[in-house]
Amino acid sequence: MAETPHIVVVDYHKGNLSSVVRGLARAGADAVASDAPEDILASDGIVLPGVGSFFDAITFMREAGQDRAIIDAVAGGAGTPFLGICLGLQLLFERGDEGVPAADAAHAVACDNARGEGLEPGTVFEVGGQRWVRGLGILPGSCTMLPARRLKVPHVGWDQVHLTPEGGACPLLEGFPEGANVYFTHSYALDTDVQPQDIAALTHYARNFASVVWHGSIFGCQFHPEKSSAHGHEILKNFVDVARRCKEEAA
Repeated sequence: MAETPHIVVVDYHKGNLSSVVRGLARAGADAVASDAPEDILASDGIVLPGVGSFFDAITFMREAGQDRAIIDAVAGGAGTPFLGICLGLQLLFERGDEGVPAADAAHAVACDNARGEGLEPGTVFEVGGQRWVRGLGILPGSCTMLPARRLKVPHVGWDQVHLTPEGGACPLLEGFPEGANVYFTHSYALDTDVQPQDIAALTHYARNFASVVWHGSIFGCQFHPEKSSAHGHEILKNFVDVARRCKEEAA
């Protein structure tokens, strides 16, 4: 009989996570929301949902010890399967500028490199006059605001996801049709400094951005699968299947 994976939805106290928990349960997981680092480390799969701003979320996660629990659990892409949703995808990366306090509200530390390498998650730093906050730093790249020139920002509603060559082999996208429409709601997205080999799908709104990333057992999607009807359910089911296979292999 197939194992039922225990999946923890990380609660960083920024909104109702029940729709994500219910979606994972419908997809075949034993899913719970928790803010405890020990629960994150003991899970068969981790989901980091998307609520709030980059700065607020990573600050809470740092103070609660959730950042280190996630970093230790995923272990370079060979550890516990991880799925970041919307902001949860963005937090995987090295730096973001959403919600970073102004210069007179938070001290920015000196940094020898543009990406904040070596800094703890949640640390504010400045590069070329721009202030950033360090993310989890699990994957290389930045998160910035979509340009509001011709199109309205935030980007809200149904939009297309286009698979890259890497995406054709991505377990999260198994059975996912090229150009399928899913539900987005965001003002910030991954920038062009994300590694091409980590991009499984792209979406164009105001600019091209990675809407699905994949690195080993680490996955992320800029859209909300729990709000994306049948295609979103398939994404969640695929992630549950990944967690189940990893659980069975470890048994």
